[in-house]
Amino acid sequence: MEEMRLQKFLSSAGIASRRKCEELILEGKIKVNGQVVCELGTKIDPLKDEVKYNDKKVELVKEEHTYILLNKPIGYVTTANDQFGRDTVLDLLKKVNRRVVPVGRLDMFTSGALILTDDGDFIYKVTHPKHEITKTYTVTVRGIVEESEVQKLREGVIIDNDYTTKPADARIIKIDREKNQSRMEIRIHEGKNRQVRKMCEAIGRKVLALHRTKIGDVGVKDLKIGTWKYLTPNEVKSILKNN
Repeated sequence: MEEMRLQKFLSSAGIASRRKCEELILEGKIKVNGQVVCELGTKIDPLKDEVKYNDKKVELVKEEHTYILLNKPIGYVTTANDQFGRDTVLDLLKKVNRRVVPVGRLDMFTSGALILTDDGDFIYKVTHPKHEITKTYTVTVRGIVEESEVQKLREGVIIDNDYTTKPADARIIKIDREKNQSRMEIRIHEGKNRQVRKMCEAIGRKVLALHRTKIGDVGVKDLKIGTWKYLTPNEVKSILKNN
């Protein structure tokens, strides 16, 4: 567990509201490792530091979170509510009685792996650029892709006029000369809006189909399109370690 501000720790442990906990700190009623702490900027490690209020040890209440892996179909938007009344990914989770939200986004015309959860800390770690969680995609493009084009993806290409993508793991999976199509696997460690589509456009290729197969090492190979499952604790841990 990462360090957290003392007032957040106290409120998460159920002592009082965040603002009230700030007052308790300023009043000198909180001790950390036996020392009275009166500064609001103080950070503590919940696993290592001992916090006391009224000389009683304060501990976080273990909260059970829900983690869902959905194999998203094309035609669903990745949002909790859509202003245009379109089908959302939450419409596919009829039997889930917890309020979960999507972790990141897949555009309406992209299918594949999407995680939904009620764990804000998990969402932050998976979506924040500094954690670089790997996402794996299969993409079908028009035309016969050359190895030199794939090499450009490996080195980084310019998208959004001035942004150079980080090096990606990319390879050709299949060439279909009869249909004049190529299929590639692309693994990226960042998450710009519609990034894989834009990367393919940068090498002059139109995307015909895009599917996210994995987030970290957790994939949807055994999930039918439109179905979902609960992630196991080990799967959740493996995603967070994949950075």
